[in-house]
Amino acid sequence: MAKSRSERFDDLVLDAVDRLRPRWERQLSAVEFAVEEVPPLSELGDGPGLDSDPVPFGRADAATGHSPASIVVYRRPLEARARDRDTLGAMVHDTVVEQVASLLGLAPETVDPGYDDRR
Repeated sequence: MAKSRSERFDDLVLDAVDRLRPRWERQLSAVEFAVEEVPPLSELGDGPGLDSDPVPFGRADAATGHSPASIVVYRRPLEARARDRDTLGAMVHDTVVEQVASLLGLAPETVDPGYDDRR
């Protein structure tokens, strides 16, 4: 049975996380990963002078109280920017790397030494 677009995207996120686990198993063991269709309105930038892309590809939230750390990847903005499945896979991986780096307080190149090679 063929997978839906959403299921294929979920697989890309899981693949990206799995590629990081050998090096970051301990740090990622308590992190929850999720996929949402689009970012909430509160995360959308608007107007001149933006420091970053007005539509984020993901979000990292540190653990607080009883809530574990989490990383959310937004499906539709990534799909809209990718020209094909290979590009989408690379963009998903980079987004996961960037969010893990943000959560751990590290540079993306530290989390994945190949990160710079794809830029």
